[in-house]
Amino acid sequence: MMKKVFVTTALLALGTLNTVAVAAGNISVTDDLGQTLTLARPAQRVVSLSPHVTELLFAAGAGDKIVATVKYSDFPEAAKQIPRIGDLRQIDLERVIAMKPDLVVVWMHGSFDRQLDKLRQAGVPFFFSEPHKLDDIPLALRKLGQLTGSEARAEPAAKEFQQQISQLQQKYAQRPVVRTFYQVWNKPLYTLNGKHIINDVFRHCGAQNVFASLEAAAPVVNIEAVVKENPELILTGEMRHKDSQFELWKPFTTLHAVRAGNLIALDGDLMNRPGPRIIEGAKQVCEALDQVRQKRPASK
Repeated sequence: MMKKVFVTTALLALGTLNTVAVAAGNISVTDDLGQTLTLARPAQRVVSLSPHVTELLFAAGAGDKIVATVKYSDFPEAAKQIPRIGDLRQIDLERVIAMKPDLVVVWMHGSFDRQLDKLRQAGVPFFFSEPHKLDDIPLALRKLGQLTGSEARAEPAAKEFQQQISQLQQKYAQRPVVRTFYQVWNKPLYTLNGKHIINDVFRHCGAQNVFASLEAAAPVVNIEAVVKENPELILTGEMRHKDSQFELWKPFTTLHAVRAGNLIALDGDLMNRPGPRIIEGAKQVCEALDQVRQKRPASK
């Protein structure tokens, strides 16, 4: 007769604790909040509560096990057919419970903790995903592969991603540093600090995030602060709205990035989502930095 064990799902930052009884099993992983999750058997009905989580699950070979996800989960193409149960601000908890998931994969932020109380009370196991470094992506693929029984597909994907990280390091490790302002949006004008995965992309490519030291994960800054930092490159992930994003900098002709024409827009889905495609975004960032370096006057 199988013994009962307890899976502790805790939100460490908020000090909340919930204990769920499950049958003893040998699938045990630690999530990105440092919590250990143990399942009796591979999850077969998974709810993804973030676009990056959906991409990770597909890459790990578990896309066919996703029974629900949130708005903007649009990659790969098959993800568009998955039922939606809300967005990053509000989810339909009753629908989620009715789907009887045996695993919910969550990107934790602001209001989600209050919304998830009902799911905790229902005994649904949680895995919290928030990669902060490129090296966290292959680790996440392996863990999700374990939780869903798709290790055979997750492991090759993890190895391939790790190889691409190594290739970036070898190619760009010795390149001169480019002081960079990453503009997420212009109204309000906000950026990302050194804890976001984009900062690790910058590190691999040879960029210095001029606002890496700010405490908030997505701090609002003013134009004067950017002018004071005088970045050599202003980079945004809003390729579709690049003209409006860069319009505000045109009057500041003394700003290094403006004077040199170093205002570059890339695909935000490849840069802001901490999923498998961020390696493609990283390659684009590295190439953009090389464009900036090539504009520098030749040293005498």
